[in-house]
Order: sequence, then structure tokens, then C-alpha cells
Amino acid sequence: MSCQVNYGHIEPLHTPRSSTGESPFNLAYGAEAVAPTKIGEQSWQVKQYTSSGNDQALRISLDLVDELRDEASIRAERYRVCMTKAYNDRVKPRSFQVGDLVLRKSDILKSVGKLDPKWKGPYKVIEIVKMGTYRLQHSDGRILFRPWNVANLKKVYA
Repeated sequence: MSCQVNYGHIEPLHTPRSSTGESPFNLAYGAEAVAPTKIGEQSWQVKQYTSSGNDQALRISLDLVDELRDEASIRAERYRVCMTKAYNDRVKPRSFQVGDLVLRKSDILKSVGKLDPKWKGPYKVIEIVKMGTYRLQHSDGRILFRPWNVANLKKVYA
């Protein structure tokens, strides 16, 4: 699947969101808005306006608005998948084994001052609670009261 999004020709008043490819006004009302400044000057849109033609075009676009919303939903899902993939490509996977020595962030439970150490430890990993979550033990044998996420830990290399 390509993560490049192509919306084709975009009209001047059509301001699509990157996730849906449509403007919020178009998704809500099934028609594009005409800015008041465009009404004052004789633009192509204003010159071509006829009441009967506008009513007919509005009925057609209202018939197609459900399809438009479905397509926007599909584009939004594709956008979400691409953003997830882009994020996950940058994530460096980390995991620890039972017995590894780790440091934990100091500022998780309380804020730390400018000169206070940012990491505490070392702690020993004694249990893998689930993927990315570990139970830790002090060097004197006391067990920390809660499990810790891998995002708040880093390995100690001796």
C-alpha cells in the first residue's frame, strides 16, 4: 500500500484535510461553500449560477454525499495506517530479560529539580509482567511496589 495521497485537482475554495481529502463543510453539507468575497467579484462560480441549476446540482450532490463520506472514511483509515507505520518505523524496540540491571526515570512519581539525577537505580528485573512491562527489585532485595513500562527504563551496561 502506498502512503502517498493524491487528491487530484483542488479548487480554490476546496480546503481538504490531509486525512480525509475533503473539506469539513463538504462532508457535512454535501456541497462546497462559496466565500462572500467570491460573490462580490464576478467569478466563474457566480456567473454560472442559476437557481434551477443550483437546486439540481445540490440534489445530485446530496445523493452522492454518503459515497463521499465513505470515501473520506477510507482515506482517513489509510492515513491512520500510514501514520502508525511511520511512527513504528522510528521506534527502537527495547526489551529486558529477567536478571538484567536497569535504571528507571526519576521524574515519574514526582518532579525532580534541575540538579537532581534524572535516573535512579540500578534495579534488577525480576519478572516480565507482559510485553514491555517489568517488575523491578532494589539491590538490597526490596521489590518496587508497581510494574514499570519499558519507556521509563534503560539498561545498565557494566
